[in-house]
Amino acid sequence: MIHQGQVLVVTNLDDPTTDLVVGELHDRDVPVVRFDSGDFPATLSFAAHITPEGVEGSLTTPTRTADLADIRSMYYRRPSGFAFPHLDEQSARFAATQARYGLGGTLAALPGCLYVNHPHRVGDAEFKPAGLTAAVRCGFRVPPTLITSDPGEARRFVGAHPSVIYKPLSTPLYRLAGVGAAVEVAEVTADQIDDSVSGTAHLFQARIDKQADVRVTLMGKRAFAVRIDSEVLDWRTDYANLRYSVVPLPESVERPVRAYLRHFGLVFGAFDFAVDDGGQWWFLECNPSGQWAWMEPETGLPMTSAMADLLERKTP
Repeated sequence: MIHQGQVLVVTNLDDPTTDLVVGELHDRDVPVVRFDSGDFPATLSFAAHITPEGVEGSLTTPTRTADLADIRSMYYRRPSGFAFPHLDEQSARFAATQARYGLGGTLAALPGCLYVNHPHRVGDAEFKPAGLTAAVRCGFRVPPTLITSDPGEARRFVGAHPSVIYKPLSTPLYRLAGVGAAVEVAEVTADQIDDSVSGTAHLFQARIDKQADVRVTLMGKRAFAVRIDSEVLDWRTDYANLRYSVVPLPESVERPVRAYLRHFGLVFGAFDFAVDDGGQWWFLECNPSGQWAWMEPETGLPMTSAMADLLERKTP
């Protein structure tokens, strides 16, 4: 059965991946209301009534109105944060908290809505320690990992493995000379670790001697596996020189992939694996809001169509 109702798309203005999905849904005559929750309250308003049937009311953008009781699905990607620059610091903090629990809470409580993914589940799955622990329980191979603020523990861990890499635990906005930058995954040696490690939490992981990376993208029942060959440690730093090939997803990997999604209550996930010289797949991470559209023209995989099918609820 095809469910009626609108599709909500919640993301920031600059999101080319979402642009493709919205275009596909428009071509199918599926009604879409796209907005950035960070636009509240300047250009976004809502009124939600809690009734015996659930949540009823409306959400209004400058060009669209959504019926909160008739939402078939929500594509929750990467909205910006709430901001109240016209208020003093204390009032802005209060207003942002009310917005998070008011608008955010309403969007998380829509009856009959398929969430891709539910914002609360996204929040749970974005914690790397939780993701790595779940990966072990689901049956993945996971490289030995240390999360610490203790320089001594870090040195001992680095000394116990032939090669160790440092990873950021999260990727907030980071600027160098006013330009957006990323904290890269990098190899680290024991002599590079000093007392500054005690200033916050760090993630160290044994480096897998890999022959390639694989990005596995799950969209409901559909699974897409793409091998990524490169000459660098972190392929995300050198998109121009990547080589792509579609590969089958081994059953030994698909089972824990789906178990992982069930564990966190997700219907979408972008999984990264390192494949070693023996052909073994090692779990690195799963991004519940990950990118995928750049691989479609490189591989011919029908990923935009699959995401639109999921949001249209043409597939289970």
